[in-house]
Amino acid sequence: MRGLLDRETVALLLLASVVPLAVTWLLATGTDSLLRLVFVLAAAGFWHLAFMLARAQPPSFAGAFTALAVAVLAPVELGVIPMLIGISFGIVAGELAFGGWGRNVVNPAAVTITFLGFGFPAAPWPDLPVQLGWSVAAVVPIGIVTGVMSWRVVAAAALVLAAGAYGLSLETSVLTAASVVLVLLVCDPVASAATTLGRWLYGMLYGALVLIFAIGWQGAGPVQAAVSAALIASLAAPLLDEIAISLWLARRKRLG
Repeated sequence: MRGLLDRETVALLLLASVVPLAVTWLLATGTDSLLRLVFVLAAAGFWHLAFMLARAQPPSFAGAFTALAVAVLAPVELGVIPMLIGISFGIVAGELAFGGWGRNVVNPAAVTITFLGFGFPAAPWPDLPVQLGWSVAAVVPIGIVTGVMSWRVVAAAALVLAAGAYGLSLETSVLTAASVVLVLLVCDPVASAATTLGRWLYGMLYGALVLIFAIGWQGAGPVQAAVSAALIASLAAPLLDEIAISLWLARRKRLG
């Protein structure tokens, strides 16, 4: 709440870390993606403004980070009304109802994208260009150096995914989607695990769920599998932290 790393500084650092991914996405997909991003920003911004005025709270840059994740990962070929419904539900129920970013339980972008995917199952999921996966190699160092992304989460997920890619011969599209979702949803410092062991378990759980869904979920697109894995992992994050704390207390009691 105070000092250099307040909520808005963290939000700005998150935005700065994903600039390589955003630029790569816009260059690879063109004007339609830019219009999609502007639309999501406007829809999400409306709800942020409404709650800001109702609660007399300052605006947050975290809404722009959420909008980017929704624009990149949400199902495509949806009309204006379905998108507005999905964005409204995800932003309000996933973030603003809890008091804003920093107090939310799950990532609002994950809630929005999952709602759109299950609410409108006929809409196709995006095919992420392979360049987007490579851009993650620039995003991760920035996020880790600035302290807004946990290297333990990234390392744990990467180890599991690398083992799966070697043993299961995963397609490049699965690895690309898993990498992009990792930096846009899983590494969210608010919705991820907070303890040292919890972060390792959290990253491993995400990677394992991606592998399970990629292999066993017939008909699911790579982005759908990765987003679903991210949402389930974030729901399990408090339990993983509780396990880590319980193990630490048990060890302290035994040594004491």
